[in-house]
Amino acid sequence: MTRTAPAVPPAQMPPVEVRRVRPSDAARTRAIRLEMLADSPLAFLETLAQAAARSHREYAARIAETSAGDRVAQFIAVADGRAVAHAGGTAIAEEPGVTVIFAVYVTPAWRGRGLIAALTEAVAAWSRAAGRPDLMLEVVVGNDRAVRAYERVGFVDTGVRLPHPTTAAMTELQMRRRA
Repeated sequence: MTRTAPAVPPAQMPPVEVRRVRPSDAARTRAIRLEMLADSPLAFLETLAQAAARSHREYAARIAETSAGDRVAQFIAVADGRAVAHAGGTAIAEEPGVTVIFAVYVTPAWRGRGLIAALTEAVAAWSRAAGRPDLMLEVVVGNDRAVRAYERVGFVDTGVRLPHPTTAAMTELQMRRRA
């Protein structure tokens, strides 16, 4: 279920910074993780209960790990000190030239304001710097809003369909583009 926040005119929106997470971002990254799982529970691989059960120490360790290096990274969009969007990227052993984008989410009030494009470009720049020229992601079949958003930033449906990793009744489609 997707909740819709009241529309705020773009001129009244605070400035946003899109960047890689920092170790000090553990609390804001945890907050957006819990929000994304509450807002779109079928889009991610863990449940709200699983995420909520993790301690702040566990979040802090994960953020510290993904704030540096070229194997896995998380990026956030921050406005007024709050994370309003998130995307991650990870290398995969099966395809050394590919970065998989994961956990893409934009808080409802910020949707339609270009944050998916900005986050995708942040992941793409990191991927290129790590020597991985291609991006790939998977999205649940039927999540047409997400598919259209990814198409707008250059992703193309590869025709590959995969079983959802946690929900047997669902299928995911694979999309790719150059970083």
